[in-house]
Amino acid sequence: MKICIFGAGAIGGYMGAKLAKGGADVSLVARGPHLAAMREKGLTLIEDAGRFTVPVTASDDPAELGPQDYVIITLKAHSVPPVVDRIKPLLGEGTTIVSGVNGVPWWYFHGLGGALEGKQLESVDPGGAQWQGFGPERVLGCVVYPAAEVTEPGTIKHIEGNRFSLGEPSGEKTERAQRLSAALQEVGLRAPVRPKIRDEIWVKLWGNLSFNPISALTHATLDVLCTDPGTREVARAMMVEAQTIAEKLGVKFPIDVDRRIEGGAAVGAHRTSMLQDLEAGRPMEIDALVSAVQELGHVTETPTPTIDTVLALIRLRARSAGLYG
Repeated sequence: MKICIFGAGAIGGYMGAKLAKGGADVSLVARGPHLAAMREKGLTLIEDAGRFTVPVTASDDPAELGPQDYVIITLKAHSVPPVVDRIKPLLGEGTTIVSGVNGVPWWYFHGLGGALEGKQLESVDPGGAQWQGFGPERVLGCVVYPAAEVTEPGTIKHIEGNRFSLGEPSGEKTERAQRLSAALQEVGLRAPVRPKIRDEIWVKLWGNLSFNPISALTHATLDVLCTDPGTREVARAMMVEAQTIAEKLGVKFPIDVDRRIEGGAAVGAHRTSMLQDLEAGRPMEIDALVSAVQELGHVTETPTPTIDTVLALIRLRARSAGLYG
């Protein structure tokens, strides 16, 4: 089984290091100093159990790696459409694309059935770049839970979590999903195959939709924005609007809004990824986390006044910093 991780930064590097140590036939696509360090010294992973370094096959040219059985994409959502053509050399007749990307996935309406089957989302897949370039039939959904960071080129520090939930858009328990699940579990990662992957996507998205833009606008950490009465109420209103949309699409939430917010507060003084991107001058992941929910509101004829307001503010904040659109 050949596995390629496209975008071997913090999360991709964490998964890649675990697979490489376990003897899997894995390759990594990366760039810049991080790629140079992996080629020269191998990939180092720091965990609670210790640290290790493994030699890895790494390249910035996917054509060097050839067709794969699985291509696991761990880029930020807005980074994927521009590199569809670069990913194509990795695709053979039976290649599965594992979409380990935050937010509403571009393939959301593939395999869902009903009147919206096959609908494409412009906010996360402009011009249908992925839908046309990959084909949604290749996709296996993935919800990524680990937190990790690149502490220096070639070195990944694992912070918490080891679960990568997998799921077919159709809900079937296919051989390709079970094979990848087994491969990940063999190297110490949790990889359950879920029959309703969209339910899990929404529970994670619930927090990212609200906490991320509010934190970037206020520079507040999770413990503060989830307990301050004003920002908590804004987050809650966004989440209620999102829940209405999701439930119209058949999603069932296993917890209620207030428990989800309390879970965010319990994380403590954490800076969300959107706040970190703003402070670091990196492009901000607004469309997959917020714009796509607004688009789904239009699709389901659901008013989203709070989401609309926060989206307008965070777009302007990001544009002013040169980090969006």
